[in-house]
Amino acid sequence: MATLYNLFLFGHIVAGTLALLSGTVSLIRRKGDKKHRLIGNIFLYSMLLVGASAFFMAITKPNYFLFMVGIFSTYLVGTGTRILYLKQIPQGQKPLWLDWLLSLAMLVFGLAFIFSGLRNIINTNYFGIAYVVFGSIGLALVAQDFALYFGKLKLKNYWLYMHITRMVAGNIAAFTAFLVVNNTILPALVAWLVPTVIGSAVIAYYQTKYKPKLNKLPLPTISPVALA
Repeated sequence: MATLYNLFLFGHIVAGTLALLSGTVSLIRRKGDKKHRLIGNIFLYSMLLVGASAFFMAITKPNYFLFMVGIFSTYLVGTGTRILYLKQIPQGQKPLWLDWLLSLAMLVFGLAFIFSGLRNIINTNYFGIAYVVFGSIGLALVAQDFALYFGKLKLKNYWLYMHITRMVAGNIAAFTAFLVVNNTILPALVAWLVPTVIGSAVIAYYQTKYKPKLNKLPLPTISPVALA
């Protein structure tokens, strides 16, 4: 079992490195061309491998941090990619079972993260704040999913908005994991939250950059919630 664990750990490290590199390149270069899609696919599959290996290691040697990495990595890049195939929802397209599975899993574990965080805070372990923050982010994104699935999200080019948000958030997850594991200077809570703060600014930048493509339709709307 130790050998198998080390094999998954090696795969986790390699995949995490590829995710960091490809995610960074994808953020800074031109969007929408063939190279962007190629780099995006490398990022997607690297993050999925990160998530799968994190699940295995977290179960083999119980580790709450790795479990969170697995949940968020899979959910963010999974929904961030799937949204590109859900462009016809306003015309009656229905989400697949996979879309519901990703959202419902994040709903359950988001609630669990918040509960665990609040319990830690009550017991004066203020690192629980990180769990509450990440759980709240997950629930906010799930609320956006459900608004879309039930036809309540009336936003022109919603798929572009959600793709940008989820994939940048996937980058945040990768950088958070890297910083938490390798941090020797910052307080643990700061290491967890700094990438989210910086990443939120990056998301806001891209939303502003593509604002002409994100105009709301002249219908009652439910504003999607960005990472914050």
